[in-house]
Amino acid sequence: MKTLIVIDMQNDFIDGSLGTKEAVQIVENVRCKIDEYRKNGDRVIFTRDTHYDDYMDTNEGKHLPVVHCIEGTKGWEIRDGLIFDGADIINKPSFGYTGWGDYDFEEVELVGLCTDICVVSNALIIKALFPEIKVSVDPKCCAGVTPESHEAALTTMKMCQIEID
Repeated sequence: MKTLIVIDMQNDFIDGSLGTKEAVQIVENVRCKIDEYRKNGDRVIFTRDTHYDDYMDTNEGKHLPVVHCIEGTKGWEIRDGLIFDGADIINKPSFGYTGWGDYDFEEVELVGLCTDICVVSNALIIKALFPEIKVSVDPKCCAGVTPESHEAALTTMKMCQIEID
C-alpha cells in the first residue's frame, strides 16, 4: 500500500501568520493528490505543526519569533477541503516527526509545507528509517519559505535518494 503524508497544510502556513502566495497556489494540487490516494484505497496521513501558548519561550520561538499553529486556533487547523472524516492526524511539536518508525510503510510520498523545513525533515527521517523503500516528494504539491529555498530543499532530497516526481 502506498502512503501519502500531507505535511502541515495548516491555515497559518497557507495564508496565516507564515503564509505565502506559493503556499496558497498549491492547495488545489494537494487536494487533488489526496483525492487520488483516497480513490485508490491508499493511506493518507496528515501532520499538524502543534505549538502552545509558551511558543515564544521555546527554542523554535526564539529562532522563529512568529506565533503560529497554536493548538486550538484557526491557524492550527488543516485547511478546509483537505481533511476528511476519519483521517489519520499526527500532532508534531517540531519540524520532523520522530515516530515514523512505528509505521509499516511500503512506499511513501510527501507533499505540503514548508518544503525547506518540515517536508525535508520528515522525508529525511523516513528515508533514514526505511532506506529500501521508495520515498518521493511532489514539488507541485509543496512550497517553501521562498522559491529559492524550496528548490534548495528539493536538491538536498534528491542527493539523499528521495525521488522528486
